[in-house]
Amino acid sequence: MNFSINRVAFIKALNVVQRAISAKTTIPILTGLKIDVTDHEIMLTGSNADISIQTTISTSNPDNELQIQATGSLVLSPARFFAEIVKKLPDRELQVDVADQYQTTIKSGNSEFNINGLDANGYPHLPEIDHEHQIELPAKLLREVISQTVIAVSKQESRPILTGVHFTLEKHLLAVATDSHRLSQREVELESPLTSPADFVIPGDSLKELSRMLDDEEDLIKLSLSENQVLFTFGETQFYSRLLEGNYPDTSRLIPNSSDTKVQFAAGELLAAVERASLLSHESRNNVIKLTIKPADKQVMITGNSPDVGKVEENLEPQALSGNDLEISFNPDYLREALRVFGSVPVEVAFTSALRPFTIKPLERPDEFIQLITPVRTF
Repeated sequence: MNFSINRVAFIKALNVVQRAISAKTTIPILTGLKIDVTDHEIMLTGSNADISIQTTISTSNPDNELQIQATGSLVLSPARFFAEIVKKLPDRELQVDVADQYQTTIKSGNSEFNINGLDANGYPHLPEIDHEHQIELPAKLLREVISQTVIAVSKQESRPILTGVHFTLEKHLLAVATDSHRLSQREVELESPLTSPADFVIPGDSLKELSRMLDDEEDLIKLSLSENQVLFTFGETQFYSRLLEGNYPDTSRLIPNSSDTKVQFAAGELLAAVERASLLSHESRNNVIKLTIKPADKQVMITGNSPDVGKVEENLEPQALSGNDLEISFNPDYLREALRVFGSVPVEVAFTSALRPFTIKPLERPDEFIQLITPVRTF
């Protein structure tokens, strides 16, 4: 194997696949970077068993300045060490030459490194993906769906299925996450409905990593499914993630069909008030704030309290208010995280009772996005 390449282009691709490589793995070869060189391209692959990322550098792109003298495959481990070498090399051009026993020479300018490589046959194969279940989504929309739902995934491994986001696909894409204390649900109409429905759960950590890789320059993301893997394809990159096994609980029955008290706020204004109230609640062992709603008096008050530090009270100015009087207590962190994904749009917060979950929806297109939070019993 022998090739030369623009070092900046190589580093860019290297940074992409390194996201999937972990120094902590039970499979030693996965600490390495797999390099496959064909007649016309280089494929870099990184994996940690949960996610795998593969990206391609092609000779057809003149910016890559890629020249291939000999094809082949190998694994360089640890990948972190190889990446540090490449980033610190002095010249514009990088040359890689692999001799017998995978002895690898890396040259740039007057600098030359010789490192040991590994046989690529020991590297796990990427999964076969069935393209029967396949949809395309705008990158910006997919990032939005992820950010709006992944906040509600569980961090407790006692119920592994809840550590992921549940997707159902047919005429619509429905994404739901819950940790049993809160729920986030987003629905998107598909331009090209699937001929048969699909139902799967993607780990929240995988979706967070995918979201970091997407930018608004990407146009469409192609989503493909196999029995236990999902593949996202964008640009020159393929992002694989395992799927969680098991049946996701039926969350549709958790969302109230009616409410007794409704309050409308600008999401940003309510968020700022919650953050102020939580300054004191975070000093308390319970971390709870209270909302007191009196529609007849057109009054909404938020209260945070810490026995050791003090108390904060703030009268809010809702855009609209209706229904019954109510006092309800809840974890401010849940509401704060929910409000952040709404940005500055107006929202409606709907309550049923002091002990029933309440919902937050955007005033515009309320059927598309809903956040649900379970209150805290304080008596």
